[in-house]
Amino acid sequence: MASPRETSKTAYKLERYNSYIRRVNRTKLLNASSKLLFWATLLIALVLVFFFTLNYPPLSSSADRHPLQHSLLSYSAFYRPKGSAAIGDPIWEKQVRHSSTARRANGLSILVTGAAGFIGTHCSLSLKKRGEGVLGLDNFNSYYDPSLKRARQALLAKHQVFIVEGDLNDGPLLRKLFDVVPFTHVLHLAAQAGVRYAMQNPQSYVASNIAGFVNLLEVAKNANPQPSIVWASSSSVYGLNTENPFSESHRTDQPASLYAATKKAGEEIAHTYNHIYGLSLTGLRFFTVYGPWGRPDMAYFFFTKDILQGKQIDVYRTQDDKEVARDFTYVDDVVKGCVGALDTAEKSTGSGGKKRGPAQLRIYNLGNTSPVPVGRLVSILELLLGTSAKKHVIKMPRNGDVPFTHANVSLAYRDFGYKPTTDLAMGLRKFVKWYVHYYGIKSTLNKEVDSAAGNNDSSN
Repeated sequence: MASPRETSKTAYKLERYNSYIRRVNRTKLLNASSKLLFWATLLIALVLVFFFTLNYPPLSSSADRHPLQHSLLSYSAFYRPKGSAAIGDPIWEKQVRHSSTARRANGLSILVTGAAGFIGTHCSLSLKKRGEGVLGLDNFNSYYDPSLKRARQALLAKHQVFIVEGDLNDGPLLRKLFDVVPFTHVLHLAAQAGVRYAMQNPQSYVASNIAGFVNLLEVAKNANPQPSIVWASSSSVYGLNTENPFSESHRTDQPASLYAATKKAGEEIAHTYNHIYGLSLTGLRFFTVYGPWGRPDMAYFFFTKDILQGKQIDVYRTQDDKEVARDFTYVDDVVKGCVGALDTAEKSTGSGGKKRGPAQLRIYNLGNTSPVPVGRLVSILELLLGTSAKKHVIKMPRNGDVPFTHANVSLAYRDFGYKPTTDLAMGLRKFVKWYVHYYGIKSTLNKEVDSAAGNNDSSN
C-alpha cells in the first residue's frame, strides 16, 4: 500500500500534467481564434474593396459631378487608348526609349510625372525643344475635364513627347520604366491639386501627394543610376505665416489646409530619402501659376468662362474685410525656374538603395514677387473680354485658403538666375487669346482681345 507521501507526490504530478494540458489547449484555441480572426478580417476587407470598386469607379465620365480621384489601383490596368501598344510590349518600349532619348550631346533623360497637366505640359515642351529626352507619365484622372488633358497630350505628341498612361502608385509600372530607361532626372509634378476639394475628398490627397510620392522615391532610390529629382511643393506650405514676403527660412509648420499639409509632408519625406538614401532632391514652392492651357479650377480660368457667359462671379474679401491678393506667376516664368533647377541639380550619391555620401537637398520659391488683389485680376479680364463682370463680393470661407501670398525669390535668383518677367496684364492677355481660340469663341471677340491687350501694353 502506497504511503501518504507517495500519494501526495502522485497527485502533485497529476495536477502539473493537467495544468500543462490546459495551457496547451488554451494555446491551440488562441492560435485557432487568431487564424479565424485573420481570415475573417481578410474576407471582410476583400468584400469592402469589391464593393468600393463596384460603387466608386476610378474615373467619372460626367463633367457635371465632382470627379472621383484615381484609386490606388493602377490606372494602366483598366484603361488604354484604342490602338495603343500595351505596357511592356516591344512597340511600347520603343516609344518609351524614343521619347526619352536626348537629341543633343550630353542631353538629359527626364521622366516628367503629371506631364498632361498644366505645368507639366509646358515644361515637357520646353525641355523637348531644347533637345532633352522627355518621357511623360499621367493617369488622366477626372479632377477636371480630362478632354483638356487629352488635348495637351496631343500637343505633346506633335513634338514627339510620349506619355505613359499610369498611376504613381503602380510600383511595377514605375520599376519597368526605370528598367527600360536610365533616367538622369525626374521632374515630379503629378499631384492632387486644389485647396477646397480637400474638404470633399481628403483621401485623394494622401493617395497622390504622399503615397504616390513615396512610391516614386522608393523606385528612384533603387535605380542604378539614381536620378536627380526636382519636384513641386507649394506656396501653401506657408499656411498661417504672417511674415512677408514669404521666404524659404520662414516657418511652415502651420498649414491652413489638408492640401498644404500633404505638400509639407512631402518636404519632410524628401529630407528623409535624401538623408538615408542619398537622393538629390529639389523642392519648388509654386505661387499661383496661370497661363494658356491652365487648370479650369483656378479663379482666372473660371472667371473668364463665367464673365463670357454673363454669370455672376464670387469675389472674396478676408474676414476682416480686406482684399484677397495673390502672387500670380506666369507659367513661362515657372518653366524657366523648373529648367534652372534641373540644370543645377547635382547627381544623387546612392546606388542600389545605399547612400555613398552627402547629397544635395534644396527648396526654392518660384513666384512673381508682385502680389495683385483679386479685384484687379477681374478688372483686367473685363478689359480684355470687353464686358463687365457681375461681381458678388463675399467673405472668404474658412476652407483653407490664405488671404495673401508674396514670394521672396532671391535664393532661386542666386542659385540659377530665376527672374520673373511677365506681369499680370501681359500674362492674362496671352491666356485670354489662348482661351478664345481653344474654345472657339466668336472671331469678333478676338479683335476685342487684341485691341484691349494693345491698350494694356501701351500703359505698362
